[in-house]
Amino acid sequence: MEAELVAIEYFLPEKCLTNEELSLEFPDYDFHNFEKKVGIKKRYIVDGETALDLAIKACDKLFKRIDKSSIDYILYCTQSPEYILPTTACILQNKLGLNKNIGAIDFNLGCSGYTYGLSLSKSLIASNQAKNVLLITAETYSRFLHPKDRSNRAIFGDGATASLISCSKSRKIGDFLFGTDGSGHDNLIIKNGASKYQFDSDAKEFIYGTDNVYTDNTLYMNGPEIFNFTGEVIPNFTRQILIKNQVEINQIDQFIFHQANAFMLEFLRKKLKVSRDNFFIDLEDGGNTVSCTIPIALKNYSNSHDFQKTEEIIVVGFGVGLSWCGGSIFLNKGL
Repeated sequence: MEAELVAIEYFLPEKCLTNEELSLEFPDYDFHNFEKKVGIKKRYIVDGETALDLAIKACDKLFKRIDKSSIDYILYCTQSPEYILPTTACILQNKLGLNKNIGAIDFNLGCSGYTYGLSLSKSLIASNQAKNVLLITAETYSRFLHPKDRSNRAIFGDGATASLISCSKSRKIGDFLFGTDGSGHDNLIIKNGASKYQFDSDAKEFIYGTDNVYTDNTLYMNGPEIFNFTGEVIPNFTRQILIKNQVEINQIDQFIFHQANAFMLEFLRKKLKVSRDNFFIDLEDGGNTVSCTIPIALKNYSNSHDFQKTEEIIVVGFGVGLSWCGGSIFLNKGL
């Protein structure tokens, strides 16, 4: 049995943090140059909400278009869980009023999470374990950032997405490939708060980059190492995805990658020799929303682009883990 990405909705918090507002907190930094290079004008951050709150609102938007009683599996991707236990997907089932005879699991992945979720959804459908999978991504990284961490506060935004993947008579989701390199796990990490290290109320402050501050209670990202990993791994990985799906690069209608930052995406586009018209960049309004960037970009592309036919899209996620995943999907207008 084949699978199809039928619909996507997303929800961003109401509170908006602009570059102008950040420049008041960090007057010595050139946010005009940041905007040109990184491509982010504003990001949305929670004000008391949790990732689950955002997820519920994204799902409510989706359920205006689809019958929620048809859902028979929940895949919930987050690194901002409601609790250490129980799984947030179980709570979401109850909050949404979904049937009780369904599967519901969390999976902890960041920027590769959506592409992993598409592959998992396809597998559930292909094995006749589900017919309609609700795939949710929800992140509130802003809650994990140090107030003086200018770099990460400028990059990351919060949000949630809800997608419906359903059984299909024709091939609408192609083949996926995966990659993992746990030796780089400490290049993007929150050390304290789980099993290995407890939360430390007196955690020491560290300086990194250009006067950025973090503690082991907050998120740390080694930007240069993440960039090097991406530049070394993702171009060839993308070529392997094309081979796996038996398609040439010039046959692909659009490449939609994890929206990390515009500078990195332009670097990858040039390495792959893809034209700007076939490489979607969508960060201005929202920034890097981690596992939510690809579905948000897919939704925005689907709604803004004039589709003349079903288009083949290559989607690639990469980041924290280190983890990467990508594959082929087929889209019509108006996801």
